[in-house]
Amino acid sequence: QVQLVESGGGLVQAGGSLRLSCAASGRTFSRYAMGWFRQAPRKEREFVAAISWSGGMTYYADSVKGRFTISRDNAKNTVYLQMNSLKPEDTAIYYCAGQMFAPANWRRGESYDYWGQGTQVTVSS
Repeated sequence: QVQLVESGGGLVQAGGSLRLSCAASGRTFSRYAMGWFRQAPRKEREFVAAISWSGGMTYYADSVKGRFTISRDNAKNTVYLQMNSLKPEDTAIYYCAGQMFAPANWRRGESYDYWGQGTQVTVSS
């Protein structure tokens, strides 16, 4: 089992950058695939990015490809989401999620067993 805690959210102007972190407890973090999802007010939760347990594979939503980068440091039990060129439509609560080895579907939240509490990202125009 793993517990996840996000940090790094905040208020930023359009065009700015933020880096989100997700710290995981437990000694088996390196066995977990990790994902980032977001939920904006009055919208469904949506996939943002995911990374394999080794970091060798990454996946991105089309809406963030080229602007966001997911990475992980297994020695620090942490996964990151570097967000550049932020847009007002990126405003949402961002959640990290974990699934041992690999999720059945990288882009579906239902495929992940473990979730953090979320961190708010607000992008002003």
